[in-house]
Amino acid sequence: MTFDQLSSGLPAEPISTDPIDRVIAYHLRTKHHFNRYAKSLGFLDWANQPNPFRRFEGAPLICLPLLNPEVEPQSPSYDALYQPASVASQPLTIRTISRFFELALGLSAWKRAGESEWALRNNPSSGNLHPTEGYVIVPPVDGLDLPPGLYHYAAKEHGLELRAGFPPAQITQVLAPFPPGAFLFGLSSVHWREAWKYGERAFRYCNHDVGHALGSARLAAATLGWTMLLLDGADQNQVAQVLGTHRAEDFGEAEPEHPDCLAVIWPHPNGNHDALGLPLCLDQAVVKELAAGPWHGRANTLSREHGVHWEAIDEAADASWKTSLEHPIVSLHASPIVQSGTLHASRTTSDAATIIRQRRSAVAFDGRTSISSASFFHILHRLMPKVEKQQLDRPMPWDLLPWDPAIHLLLFVHRVEGLTPGLYVLARDPKKLPLLQQAMNPELEWTPVSGCPNDLPLYWLLQGNAQRLAAQVSCHQGIAGDSAFSLGMLAEFEGRLRQGGSWWYPRLFWEAGVVGQVLYLEAEAAGVRGTGIGCFFDDPVHEIVGIKDLALQSLYHFTIGGPVDDERLLTLPAYHHLARRS
Repeated sequence: MTFDQLSSGLPAEPISTDPIDRVIAYHLRTKHHFNRYAKSLGFLDWANQPNPFRRFEGAPLICLPLLNPEVEPQSPSYDALYQPASVASQPLTIRTISRFFELALGLSAWKRAGESEWALRNNPSSGNLHPTEGYVIVPPVDGLDLPPGLYHYAAKEHGLELRAGFPPAQITQVLAPFPPGAFLFGLSSVHWREAWKYGERAFRYCNHDVGHALGSARLAAATLGWTMLLLDGADQNQVAQVLGTHRAEDFGEAEPEHPDCLAVIWPHPNGNHDALGLPLCLDQAVVKELAAGPWHGRANTLSREHGVHWEAIDEAADASWKTSLEHPIVSLHASPIVQSGTLHASRTTSDAATIIRQRRSAVAFDGRTSISSASFFHILHRLMPKVEKQQLDRPMPWDLLPWDPAIHLLLFVHRVEGLTPGLYVLARDPKKLPLLQQAMNPELEWTPVSGCPNDLPLYWLLQGNAQRLAAQVSCHQGIAGDSAFSLGMLAEFEGRLRQGGSWWYPRLFWEAGVVGQVLYLEAEAAGVRGTGIGCFFDDPVHEIVGIKDLALQSLYHFTIGGPVDDERLLTLPAYHHLARRS
């Protein structure tokens, strides 16, 4: 059986026991085509719409203070987030952890239409369904007012649920390899929340949202002068043990959570310190001791009934399960690194928290708004990881991901002043330019863009009005053509999987999600708005530039332009349902 046969939608079974072949098979199976979409229910079962808020009944809830914007800790300017060592590092306290979770995973507003009311959050989510759950593991810290242990973040209540209390000595031991003041942050996914609407393709969207949440958390940490690093050497069994997602007795009939990742967060050093080598996983012996508990709470049920069970999602999750515990070391320099060179002049005077809180997904664009080439280049510059630098010296948020970038951009430029409308490519890792060129039609132009900064590897491919084409391949959605520009995120696909393992499949989506989060905030800072697009016709996108194999695959689309607001919707404050405020 060939991959072409799988792409046709038949049969449903995997063609191999090899995990890499299995995730590739899932990817091909869940492509959208002009004449056929990936399998889904085909309608929205509103009676069983999943509850977007997970709670653990019986787990003690510690309400975090609801802080007004003007009280400490106050937000730095948005541009300051990107200036190394420019934000004073805050200690870990109940107020700073509150601000962190508010900006990372908290509510940004409520929307009301008639009798319906729904929450928006600071971390973007496909369909606003929010499959991602957040956790924190805190050590014993004076002034934190939290017993050491594992907590689940309850977004609606803006509180932390104690899932497990850990002996201080054990947490201190597990955090010993990391800088002083470090704590752990974890993410899991409830696949059902996305599958309810999107069917088999939902595994893709859940991992987009993991990436969104990672990006959102990294930016929230930056507002407090904290550094964050993904512990990508951990296998998923270790993640499950730390987060408690392996505890079937705590979930029962409730929807399970898929353990995604762990990260370590610590205050940025003020001044010199001893050089450290940071591991990318935890001591497994200590993790087993932590997993012994005691544990608190049982997960709530999110839907009355689940209808169709999407086995393809289970297959993809199983095939991409990271099974190896790796022990790479990331170097932390003895003193803060100050980057040379500057971007274009600041485009906003807003503080970072304001930009984060006002982020929205535009539902329509006006088809008229253009942006300057300077703004366009500035946005793209924020997406460059600066691969020539060591990991923790890379620009925020790219210091988060301990790998060289695998996502590059195919851009549909519609209304950017000074740029000819047409197709462009941004190579986020300049060393990968030959790979991109070899995978695409050799007749493309590949002309460096005039006026573009020298350190921005942006190339013009084709000239012409691409508005209709952009909308057509984005499932006929006008938002892709009515914007100033839209883009597809091209991932180094089969090569990464064959070289790194099947677990690279979700990581490609995580990186795409971080790209999406940066684009969201950069659009807000530029005075326009962005929208992520998960529905696109996979292979027709590839055909535009002549991609014929699996060397590159488009994983996520995005569009930025002048938004059209829906005046029928009433906006309410984020925590209007809670009385406490300080």
